[in-house]
Amino acid sequence: KSSLGNRGTVTEASGFNPEEDAQKIYNAMKGAGTNEATIIEILAHRTIAQRQKIKEAFKQSVGKELLDCLKSELTGNFEMVVVGLMMPAPVYDAYELKNAIKGAGTEEACLIDILASRSKAEIKEIIATYKKEHGKSLEDDVCGDTSGMFQRVLVSLLTAGRDESTKVDEAQADIYEAGEAHWGTDEVKFLTVLCVRNRNHLLRVFQEYQKISGRDIEDSIKREMSGCLEDAFLAIVKCMKNKPAFFAERLYKSMKGLGTTDNVLIRIMVARAEIDMLDIKAEFLKMYGKTLHSFIKGDTSGDYRKILLELCGGEK
Repeated sequence: KSSLGNRGTVTEASGFNPEEDAQKIYNAMKGAGTNEATIIEILAHRTIAQRQKIKEAFKQSVGKELLDCLKSELTGNFEMVVVGLMMPAPVYDAYELKNAIKGAGTEEACLIDILASRSKAEIKEIIATYKKEHGKSLEDDVCGDTSGMFQRVLVSLLTAGRDESTKVDEAQADIYEAGEAHWGTDEVKFLTVLCVRNRNHLLRVFQEYQKISGRDIEDSIKREMSGCLEDAFLAIVKCMKNKPAFFAERLYKSMKGLGTTDNVLIRIMVARAEIDMLDIKAEFLKMYGKTLHSFIKGDTSGDYRKILLELCGGEK
């Protein structure tokens, strides 16, 4: 099992010996060339907590930072996966957010994927970690890089942190009041409902909305909105309804058709490996009639493919 969840494909290695692992990784990197197989075999089969211990052991015995050594030895997508695996969850999320924000264009998909799917407690940790690692406020950086209603959605995800207690509150069809008739004018109301109410309450609101309006909340969002704003609201709703299904769809879309959106594929495989990858695989199969394993296998190659398939954890 893992401290992060019990539906992951990556679980604690028994008989774990960080010093031994550190030595093997050091041997795999020293001299000309790198033995990637050793790196995959060790890192894809240790939990994040265990990898931190390997980092410490490596520092003690070799006197260098393992992460720096890995970065200088590895390249491309394979490097991106390994670097992600070495980071504690909030550090990885903060790192991904920072990368999404810096540079010319913003990778809005990354902001949405992370902020809409993390719990209130996780978001608090990400905010603190971002400040510590990058010396800036995440909210300020997000605001500096986004605008309008989309910015307001992200900020409300950061500030309200969704109330996930089970306290049910009174309003039933409040989304509908904010809905169809005046969404153009009342996106703010919609925003408040989605970002502040607790999950149990919201699922009831969605059902109620469907009864009154005769259509699913997701269809209404698609009709009424477009672009990043639509993506953000859909992500919030989908994560409320079924988070593993949300990630399964994101993985599917990152691989179907021409080309692969590697940053999305990597981010989800790394971030969810220890949390709910088993559920994501099950949803993927249910939704698309093919295994996640077969999709990754068909869409990637080399050591990058090998490590992703290890994180995916078997064909079924």
